[in-house]
Amino acid sequence: MKVVTVEEMGQIEEVCAKIGLPSNILMENAGKAVAEQVRLRLDAIDRQNILVLVGPGNNGGDGLVAARYLHDWGAKVSVYLFTQRPDGDPNLKLVQERDIACIETAQNGGLGQLSELVSSCSAVIDAIFGTGQNRHLEGIFQQALGMVSNIQRNRPSLHTFALDVPSGFNADTGMADPACLYVDDTITLGFPKLGLFNASGAERAGQITVADIGIPSYLAEQVTVELITDDWVASNLPERPFLANKGTFGRVLVVAGSDRYIGAAYLACMGAMRVGAGLVTLATAASLKPIMASKLTETTCLPLTEARPGIVSPNAAKQIQQELGNYDVLQIGCGLGQSKEATAFIKDILLSSKRAQLPMVVDADALNILATIPNWWQKLHDDAILTPHPGEMARLVGVSIEEVQSDRTGITRRMAGEWGKTVVLKGAYSVIATPDGSCHINPMANPGLASAGTGDVLAGVIAGLRAQGLAAEEAAAGGVYLHAEAGEVVRADIGDAGMIASDLLPVLPMVIQELKEDLESSYVEEEEHAADN
Repeated sequence: MKVVTVEEMGQIEEVCAKIGLPSNILMENAGKAVAEQVRLRLDAIDRQNILVLVGPGNNGGDGLVAARYLHDWGAKVSVYLFTQRPDGDPNLKLVQERDIACIETAQNGGLGQLSELVSSCSAVIDAIFGTGQNRHLEGIFQQALGMVSNIQRNRPSLHTFALDVPSGFNADTGMADPACLYVDDTITLGFPKLGLFNASGAERAGQITVADIGIPSYLAEQVTVELITDDWVASNLPERPFLANKGTFGRVLVVAGSDRYIGAAYLACMGAMRVGAGLVTLATAASLKPIMASKLTETTCLPLTEARPGIVSPNAAKQIQQELGNYDVLQIGCGLGQSKEATAFIKDILLSSKRAQLPMVVDADALNILATIPNWWQKLHDDAILTPHPGEMARLVGVSIEEVQSDRTGITRRMAGEWGKTVVLKGAYSVIATPDGSCHINPMANPGLASAGTGDVLAGVIAGLRAQGLAAEEAAAGGVYLHAEAGEVVRADIGDAGMIASDLLPVLPMVIQELKEDLESSYVEEEEHAADN
């Protein structure tokens, strides 16, 4: 599913008009789709009291259509008009013909009844401004949204919806006016908007639903940012032939762990194994072998020479270099630490004249060490997937974390191009970008994954998929999705407080199996439908 900017959405709508989908048809479709989503989210629509806040433009028109459908389905609906609608507005006329209560700000002495309406309703739909309004909210709009926000804080049961985007929200950047509501649900129209998946936007938008308003998907073919979908991931999962051996499913060399971060090695290895890698070898400081052997009964081990107990020696790089030819993917960085010995070890493996020349996943301490080296990307093998969290990304780029978070998609795409590497910027709505300009956004945000070790699992997952023959783009984006979906399954079971990284491991194979079954079911349904026709 494509993710669009405001400009791209405008261009798509212009083409719609040329192919027989004028704005009035899109508005009718949009309003009905919004009403359907509201009905799905609220229990017993005929017992709901819904207030629709209507602005001056198309967003307000969509809101009037939604109000009409909700009324026809049995809800008690009130409409608050912030400005006079255009003369002869057909959607306002249809609302008035149904005797839906319409309160106009100008007729009501300012805010007037708004406080009473908000206090008595069960849900509010923000249809004031859509994607076309980016100016500062002031006057009656600022006051009204402030009033709703105050009542919302005192009445947590009040359900708030945004139509397309919350009013005062920049649909490109995710930046929001201080008066912009923190809504429970955003029902975005046609295609998801880029700003909804930026850090600041994610908090304001709540749960994001994309409403189909009848725009053909081919009109967005030129858009280069995509939301990862389950169908896309399922269709890219590695084949599992019956006549296979462990070599068929790839060999991963995981270079990880130190005296302080023993568990990181375990999590990375198990992440690779739980997505189907045929053989995983852990290369770690020799004194850690007894501990890891008791945890990782299915992996092989390459004990590395130590500088001191639990810390690899720089000389251990030679051991790694001698073994690389036996593996399909190198995963390096998780829990290695940043001691001077580990730093020399990592530099030798990644950047020296004998540097690794196979596909790799670079994470954690390896990223922080790269960040200290000028022009590191010119020396690192091009077939590398980098998996930084915002802090690591900030160090790699040389900017603040705030700058990274303010433009997650933009900075990830830009650096993937400059560095010539696939980059995964982790966090809520992780961003995956490739050197050729393609970009994927993960549709999930789960606070339960904000805990130690989940990134190690992800690095292993991506390496495991890469070893099975997936291209860097598919391994990175697919790995992020599988990892996130496993997190959703765990959250549904135990909640997000107390979720730990190892909780994801047994769930990963189940997520893969469910995706395969769903894809197979969709194929069967398509065949049956074709046969019926």
